[in-house]
Amino acid sequence: MARGKVQLKRIENPVHRQVTFCKRRAGLLKKAKELSVLCDAEIGVFIFSPQGKLYELATKGTMQGLIDRYMKCTRSFHQAESDQMAIEKRILESKDEVNMMMQEIKLLGEGLRSIFGGEGAMTLDELHAMEKHLESWIYQIRTTKMNIMFQEIQVLKTKEGVLRAENKHLQQKQIDEHYGSFNIEPLTTNIPYPLTIPSEIYQY
Repeated sequence: MARGKVQLKRIENPVHRQVTFCKRRAGLLKKAKELSVLCDAEIGVFIFSPQGKLYELATKGTMQGLIDRYMKCTRSFHQAESDQMAIEKRILESKDEVNMMMQEIKLLGEGLRSIFGGEGAMTLDELHAMEKHLESWIYQIRTTKMNIMFQEIQVLKTKEGVLRAENKHLQQKQIDEHYGSFNIEPLTTNIPYPLTIPSEIYQY
């Protein structure tokens, strides 16, 4: 006689539910141990009973070691996934920027053709849009120009400091060489005591 298919749903009888939990828990842990032995796998199992009691199994090593290994693997996976998402985001942003620039170039070309006597005339909205783009481009050009000028000024200041230091070093070298050419010897006498001029101020 074929065995009937068990319907998976919550067991309402608390006694039957507890018995089933104990049997299935033991079977699950046994299967985990068998799988670890047969396939040389490292397995960790957490089970919380309806009352909140913890049952755990670590087939190799400790459960904390398994958790650390799991966290390391998931961290690497999430990091790689995050990097991939960042790359895709940058690609989309680059595409959007390129599309925007193409539209601006097209609008500028149409405006130039219209201004210099080409075919067609621009509407007021198109002229406003072109004016807005031109102001944005002028601002970007001026900002880039100011950054370049600031960098050049910093380079010139650095060169000025280096030249000042070199000039100071050369001047000090010339002074040392000039005074070093004279052999000045200390003045010595045969008198055992230094010469003194008698003072009449303290004579009585």
